[in-house]
Amino acid sequence: MNTLRPYQKEVALAVLDSVFGRKGLTFSVEIARQGGKNELSAQLELLLLTLYMAEPQNLVKCSPTFKPQTIISMTRLKDRLNDAGFDGVWAAELGYSIRLGNARAIFLSADESANVVGHTAHILLEIDEAQDVSKEKYTKEFKPMGATTNVTTVHYGTTWDDTTLLEEIKQTNDELERKDSIKRHFRYDWQEVARYNPDYLAYVEGERERLGKNHPLFLTQYCLLSVRGGGGFLSPLQRAQLQGKHARQHQPESKKVYVAGIDLAGEAEEEEGARLRALKPRQDSTVVTIGELDFASGDSIQKQPEIKIVEHYRWTGKKHTELYPQLVDVLKNVWRCRRVVVDATGVGQPVSSFLRQSLSSTVIPFTFTQPSKSQLGFNLLSAINSGSLKIYAGDASGEYQEFWSEMEKARSQYRPSQTMNFYVDPSQGHDDFLMSLALLVEAANQYSPREARGSG
Repeated sequence: MNTLRPYQKEVALAVLDSVFGRKGLTFSVEIARQGGKNELSAQLELLLLTLYMAEPQNLVKCSPTFKPQTIISMTRLKDRLNDAGFDGVWAAELGYSIRLGNARAIFLSADESANVVGHTAHILLEIDEAQDVSKEKYTKEFKPMGATTNVTTVHYGTTWDDTTLLEEIKQTNDELERKDSIKRHFRYDWQEVARYNPDYLAYVEGERERLGKNHPLFLTQYCLLSVRGGGGFLSPLQRAQLQGKHARQHQPESKKVYVAGIDLAGEAEEEEGARLRALKPRQDSTVVTIGELDFASGDSIQKQPEIKIVEHYRWTGKKHTELYPQLVDVLKNVWRCRRVVVDATGVGQPVSSFLRQSLSSTVIPFTFTQPSKSQLGFNLLSAINSGSLKIYAGDASGEYQEFWSEMEKARSQYRPSQTMNFYVDPSQGHDDFLMSLALLVEAANQYSPREARGSG
């Protein structure tokens, strides 16, 4: 059986003291990602089931989703029971309960639609990934499970934004500790975990190099620093990193590798483009961003090329059908792009299909959903933070000015399950250049340098 590390033991002793002393304390535990919070939870469950196996009492654990999170927790407990010699003794019941003697561990989903009312937590109530559990769901349906038993409650998780259930419990615990000196909040960042695991140290240092030390995922998952509920997408430092020194190009150089990202204008605005432009200076546009991949000066550690933005194209008020031949000519004959990622959401789907027919597997459709857009934003931040994404030097063009206007106006919104949205508020303008830039980074990520050796 895995031995708990000192920081895990500190939490376990505090929890057990509350359980055995019937103190009914509520704890919050933040441990850096992959730092062992699930192992801590499983070993607490194992010990408590063993000690209470003669009594018909329950411990209850909830997770944001049943699949895969709740199932993973159940599997880990089963493994620990087997390790402890209870193989053939414990029994699974109803698909969500594990019984050892008369004691039960009940595993529930905290999804908004899950029906969990009616269970009682006698021994312990655990909230896994509490930053992703609805405050209302917890308050109305899970917290009352321990009302008649004065149950000890543990909220596990990693930091996210400043509006989560975990953050709320943490703030309450810090305030209570100031009053009675009882430690209820436990926080162990990646550096604490790395003290006991050299492999973990190497892994997280690699993530810091890949993502950048100011990347939201690195700050929250490893440094345990919360992000603001909303704010600027790019900091002044990141915008400074994005600025390059190379000149803008209007045609390719021989033996260079080029990729493109395409954000498409809404068809409805295109059809009324002339009329709308008479009312407003500029409407939604189709924007193509061309990037050169420089493998020689890229990140040698992560094998990522430098992405040099070398050209922008913008069409406003032009129908997709009118753009087809020009897009094909620009991408295929002018720049000979090796990868093209195009917005295939909604009206973009037929455009992406047409381009794929004309340019074959070079074209990769991208459908915007909450998870896919979130990952797109995180990848864009990684490219900027690593210094591998640069725009051409200022040329006083309208495209250059609009690009920087959108970078400055871009906002971010952080949502549950470590997802984010990035955008320009419609009242302030459009985000065509911003999305095209993010799709360009996706095109670079989709391209393998091995293909360059076999192409002329």
